[in-house]
Amino acid sequence: MADTLTQERPDAARSPHWLSRLVGSSLAPIVVALVLVSIALAFLTPSFLTASNLTNIVTQSAVVGIAAIGATFVIITSGIDLSVGSNIALAGMIGAIVAQASGSGFLGVAAVVLVSVLVGAANGASVAWLGLAPFIVTLAVMGMARGLTLQISQGQSVYGLPPSLSWLGASAILDIKTSALVTVLLFILAHLVLSQTTFGHRVFAVGGNAEAARLAGIDVRRVVFACYVIAGLTAGIAAIILLGRLDSATPNAATGTELQVIAAVVIGGTSLFGGKGSMMGTFVGVLLIGVINNGLTLLNVSSFWVQFVQGALIFLAVLLDSVNSRRKRRTAGR
Repeated sequence: MADTLTQERPDAARSPHWLSRLVGSSLAPIVVALVLVSIALAFLTPSFLTASNLTNIVTQSAVVGIAAIGATFVIITSGIDLSVGSNIALAGMIGAIVAQASGSGFLGVAAVVLVSVLVGAANGASVAWLGLAPFIVTLAVMGMARGLTLQISQGQSVYGLPPSLSWLGASAILDIKTSALVTVLLFILAHLVLSQTTFGHRVFAVGGNAEAARLAGIDVRRVVFACYVIAGLTAGIAAIILLGRLDSATPNAATGTELQVIAAVVIGGTSLFGGKGSMMGTFVGVLLIGVINNGLTLLNVSSFWVQFVQGALIFLAVLLDSVNSRRKRRTAGR
């Protein structure tokens, strides 16, 4: 009897500890919000909780989700990228024009990736080496990239893309869209990079205290530059998926995507002050944005309210992050 008691006590002690860690996680509130919103929508519209609709949510969230991966790296360093939507549009337009002119989808893909990475590198170099404010730099690049897209296309859409350029956004594996599978795989890879590699640890160090990171021997400028390049790369992958989904390149593509991307990242627990965040949080944030957009559409709610809700979620997330930061500073000062 005594042996039985001694064997059961460790398990009993571990269970509350594991539960408290789960409940106390910074990811818990957003997961609870996602569950509650999903339950509410399941009651409000019977077509929400179906396999096809749930798969559709992930598929529709692919562009925002992949772009949010790069944005997570940038925001953890206390940066911001407002140019992601314009980057997607510019890279997609140039890739479509190259593919149509050459007849090669592979050259089109290469052009998309090259342009998007160059835009990310321009942002990164301006912030890291020129010392310019991320908000101003990426706002300027947002305008320039959108203007170039309109100029290059003369305001016209490009149709008739080669299958090798559009397959990523249009194909499916076992009735699951390839774009959804790619999104999940990229989130897993980014999570491992951010949480298990030296580079990931340096990203958090730079965002937490750039001067302390520099004194510790970290090349802060290279880390910041690399994060903006990653953001450019993920924007390029998102552009390829969008090309396949639309089977065309439009000059107004991805307009407003930067709002959804920032909303997903911030709602997922990444601090705009830097030094805090996770890919899993961003993934849940993307799902929450996708569920809300899908649910409001099923309920025939005006698209204007969708934008309002996204803005309200950002405001609430930033407010909570600011309150938590102040509370931590007060606690540390005691």
